[in-house]
Amino acid sequence: MESEITIIVVVEHDQSGIKPVTYELLNAARKLADTGKIIALYFAGAEEADESTLIHHGADEVRICIHPDYHQYIHETYEAGLLNEIEKIKPDIVLMPASNSGKELSAAVATRLGVALATDCIDLQLSLEGEVTIKRPVFAGKAYSQCKLGGSKPYLITLRPNIFRGEGADETRNGETVREKISLPDFLNLELTREVGAKLDITEARIIVSGGLGMQGPENFKLLEDLAEVLGAAVAASRPVVDNGWQEYSHQVGQTGRTVSPDLYIACGMSGAVQHLAGMSSSRCIVAINSDPNAAIFSVADYGIVGNALEIVPLLTQEFKRILEG
Repeated sequence: MESEITIIVVVEHDQSGIKPVTYELLNAARKLADTGKIIALYFAGAEEADESTLIHHGADEVRICIHPDYHQYIHETYEAGLLNEIEKIKPDIVLMPASNSGKELSAAVATRLGVALATDCIDLQLSLEGEVTIKRPVFAGKAYSQCKLGGSKPYLITLRPNIFRGEGADETRNGETVREKISLPDFLNLELTREVGAKLDITEARIIVSGGLGMQGPENFKLLEDLAEVLGAAVAASRPVVDNGWQEYSHQVGQTGRTVSPDLYIACGMSGAVQHLAGMSSSRCIVAINSDPNAAIFSVADYGIVGNALEIVPLLTQEFKRILEG
């Protein structure tokens, strides 16, 4: 069974190019079924697409579906295209990132097909009999659920970003590329709009600078944005900050917000409520800045700085800038 399995990896990209999480999906697919067929599905607004990097990261075939409506992500157009490709390819598994668009798209497609959907997975295994087992956190990350998928195929699975990193590209790999111009239903009357911009999705960020009520006001988040710009990081926030209207909900980390697993999480002016810890405790390195030496955030921090975040963050920005420019 393992030699016959076919996996679709949905390529996530924006105006800057292919997102790193796509390469994680390819790495996970390759490890899951090394002798199977891995198809990278690329929805493109024009014929230009960097298929070679997808092959070097593990794809056996890159299918580039071209339509002018794919100049930006809108789940209705992606859903129509993905359903069409699933019907043609008949894969066993479809992998997508557990990002905003991945969660939205996977739920829509799974509902249309009436198939299993496993979300936010941190591990997946394939038995010799072809049974797929996934592992995902439950109860705000306090426990893990291990499930064996069943029912009709394909199984739709979203993977948590920053978990399935590989060793990098193998430029000796070869594969094939298929380009096709496709037709889509007329979505013009929907008058769809999406927020667009260069801000990094916090679920995909390798570095996150996050603020709590200790930032004392929305205007002070400019300090975090300055630090994030120097580090190439994303800016996040706690729920009280979002409830106060200082930041958008898309920036919220925690039990009722987003779950993140960056390499570095810098928590500024956060007390460390259990609900927030549930969304960021899997970070590889946590740096906490808080004026209260007894704050709960220090219990999970690898490094702690006791002091006023409004004074310390600018100093960090200056020092990081000096080091990186030097």
